[in-house]
Amino acid sequence: ASARRYGFHATLKAPFRLAENETEVTLRAALDSFAEAAQPVTIPRLIVGQIDGFFALVPESPVPALNRFAGDVVLAFDRFRAPLTEAEIERRSPDSLKPDEFRNLCQWGYPYVFETFRFHMTLSGRVASQESPRLRAAIDSLFTEVLLRPVPVDALTLFVETEPGAPFMVLSHHALGRRPARKTA
Repeated sequence: ASARRYGFHATLKAPFRLAENETEVTLRAALDSFAEAAQPVTIPRLIVGQIDGFFALVPESPVPALNRFAGDVVLAFDRFRAPLTEAEIERRSPDSLKPDEFRNLCQWGYPYVFETFRFHMTLSGRVASQESPRLRAAIDSLFTEVLLRPVPVDALTLFVETEPGAPFMVLSHHALGRRPARKTA
């Protein structure tokens, strides 16, 4: 249920409130421009992994182009992010973060960016150790076909939370790369 609220996705820029001087219109325009100039990245192979007790699809090995792309996204859209409130910082359990992660949280609004970035597509909430083997077997079975093929990262999607705690909803989808103009008669 906790993973379902966010939808099946991979976070490149953590959720944020819009900065006072920005609007949804300016953010979407920036997404259009960024996406048109960016090139898709391919993850050669995903595997099922566990991060901090939850299951996720993760790259089998590092994908430097993906990490650079994620960093570019963080840099390009940080101007749209309102500064974190004290409550938002506390929600991230700052005492449990490593110094680099805490610095990232304060500067970029999320602990896991740049050198600490961990691409993942969340599949579950935290799982008790005694339940892990059963759930792992079910996930492996469900994703067998997907795990055999490369996975393109070929779009950015903007999600919104209509009210605190509500499921995230897709606001806009932005394909990466310049699209050829359609020929007309």
